Amino acid sequence: MGTDTDADSDRDSARDGAWISLFSGGKDSSWALYRALETGLAVDRLVTVHPTGDSYMYHVPETDLATLAAESIGIDLLDVEPDDFDAADATDSGTQGDDELEPLEAALRDLDAELSETGSGGIAGVTAGAVESEYQTSRIEAMCERLECDLFAPLWQEDPRELADEMLAAGFEILIVQVAAQGLDESWLGRPLDEDALADLEALNEEYGVHVLGEGGEFETLVVDGPHMDRRIDLEYETEWEGTRGRIRVSEARLE
Repeated sequence: MGTDTDADSDRDSARDGAWISLFSGGKDSSWALYRALETGLAVDRLVTVHPTGDSYMYHVPETDLATLAAESIGIDLLDVEPDDFDAADATDSGTQGDDELEPLEAALRDLDAELSETGSGGIAGVTAGAVESEYQTSRIEAMCERLECDLFAPLWQEDPRELADEMLAAGFEILIVQVAAQGLDESWLGRPLDEDALADLEALNEEYGVHVLGEGGEFETLVVDGPHMDRRIDLEYETEWEGTRGRIRVSEARLE
């Protein structure tokens, strides 16, 4: 198994077979997918995990919108519903992360067999949008080792502000859909992640330690438009605020 962050080296060394993109519709997984497509990797399927509650491994809010995003992107989506996992049963965060990965790995094994049977060569590699989380990345790396496939993680250990600037320069339109950190109030819900927001986030990083890309779970996002999408996602929503954290609740979503 190889872990690549450089686009040119990944294109040159890529295995035969299909690439699978771990995809939530958020900015990080969307950027990993976009970079993979720009590199020429043959992304055959998007895979979205729908956690039933708080998750250490996955983006949680509004993952149902990944279906619309996949339609706009033009790549088939595989939904993974880890209904058999209850976070309350986990004895610690490490156990929870390992258990949360099991439904995803099982789904990828089934997909690998399906792709092999149809002559696509099985799974060549997986894309992931991790930036700094050893917790997530080490588990995804280990999963790829077991699946005998490569991992493409183009955001890994890159400068957060530079990554954000690259996303905006490429034409990503990003909305903040959940916040859970000191300094982030209800006014951030539904706010575009643009240059003004990034400047405010850098100030909040200095004051409270808020990660500019929300890598610590400070906020979650949804990409509603980008160069890899044919149609923009239009949303109608309400906000829910619980004193120190909140999220949007989408009432209607459509492709423009």
